[in-house]
Amino acid sequence: MNNKNRQMKLGAFFMIPGHHVASWRHPESHIDEILTFDLYRKLAQTAERGKFDMIFFADGYAVHDHDGIGIEQTVNVRPDPLTLLSALSVVTTHIGLASTASTTYNEPFHLARKFATIDHLSRGRSAWNVVTSSSEAEALNFSKDHHLEHSARYERAEEFVEVVKKLWDSWEDHALLVNKKSGRFADPNQVHHLNHKGNWFSVKGPLNMARPIQGHPVIIQAGSSESGKELAAKTAEVIFTAWQTISEAQSFYRDVKGRLKKFGRTEESLKIMPGVFPVIGRTEKEANEKKQQLVELIPEQVGVGLLSSLISYDLSEYPVDEPLPELPDIKDINGAKTRFQLIKDLGDRENLTIRQLYQRVAGARGHREIKGTPLQIADQMQEWFENGAADGFNIMPPYMPGGLDDFVDLVIPELQNRGLFREEYTGHTLRDHLDLSRPVNQFQKLNV
Repeated sequence: MNNKNRQMKLGAFFMIPGHHVASWRHPESHIDEILTFDLYRKLAQTAERGKFDMIFFADGYAVHDHDGIGIEQTVNVRPDPLTLLSALSVVTTHIGLASTASTTYNEPFHLARKFATIDHLSRGRSAWNVVTSSSEAEALNFSKDHHLEHSARYERAEEFVEVVKKLWDSWEDHALLVNKKSGRFADPNQVHHLNHKGNWFSVKGPLNMARPIQGHPVIIQAGSSESGKELAAKTAEVIFTAWQTISEAQSFYRDVKGRLKKFGRTEESLKIMPGVFPVIGRTEKEANEKKQQLVELIPEQVGVGLLSSLISYDLSEYPVDEPLPELPDIKDINGAKTRFQLIKDLGDRENLTIRQLYQRVAGARGHREIKGTPLQIADQMQEWFENGAADGFNIMPPYMPGGLDDFVDLVIPELQNRGLFREEYTGHTLRDHLDLSRPVNQFQKLNV
């Protein structure tokens, strides 16, 4: 893994106003601007100035609340990310534009059309983070009494992605003729019906949108369960994942990369990008002070509520200064199974109380926290990158815009000095940035 020419991939994670649960209370947080386009424009342009591969919006379809605490003390409003990406495509030129959209509470036709549109508006920079919703609260907003079981969600997701790719391919690259003289707008021989009938979906097609510039927008996947790893090996081109230790990350990296061959894929066709939550100071003392400031902003009920949400188990009745109670077996968890296990292992490994554990995860939310000077941050990233734990990272600034500014102005120059990250964009599409090939149209391939 010591290829001198290999450079890491970086995504800028836009959880506004920051990834820390109490980021909105930070003195430098621009919380008053979270519903203004100017904030998102500035953040996207800052990330592009830093030569990030992409910006990335998480998303969900419910207000997360427990006894009114979530609504009262946490940020539960955010713009629709696909609408935002459409607007940001006009004020950026190179950076990739990625968003989460759930396969549990959407239809393939809708998402295929939306991401294809963003790909055309941005001239080939869109990406879809494929998730299966893990929150029971979301089911209640979509005329459901209960959330789908974990295995069923992944079965639906696999077919969902299959249908979306068929829809993107339903128009071949040269199907649009736009010949005014002959009166032929498109060649019907290059436009295909899907006639898909599966266990979850029945879709005739074709899509009423031309094939995306990238062929397919880049497919990102964020699950790390057994079902998630198999889905990623089959369909994903980027994985966002969460690990606390290099040994865990290396094991995951080997596991997923080792599954690619059976799907006819190479290791280079999938980039693994763990999340990191950087607390950056010009000195170690400053970094420690920044971390302590964030810890002191967390209301106890908010911390307990966040921890309960992450492990899909209500901790509100337990003493906060004692260790975790005995938790259910992972097979009985119908939320995010991998995150449950990761946080449980962290609490057990370090013998943390509930308070200490929520203080640890309130920022990174199960992802890895890295703290220190720019050189120390770069050292930690380089260790994982060069030792088979990551192809790059999803950067999760504690608060916005200052946390992103710190990374772009202080850490990226250090990575560039080490030859670990680009100094300029060399391509125009997100696939160019990520060194991913453009997919061959599956219908065209059948006709060859």
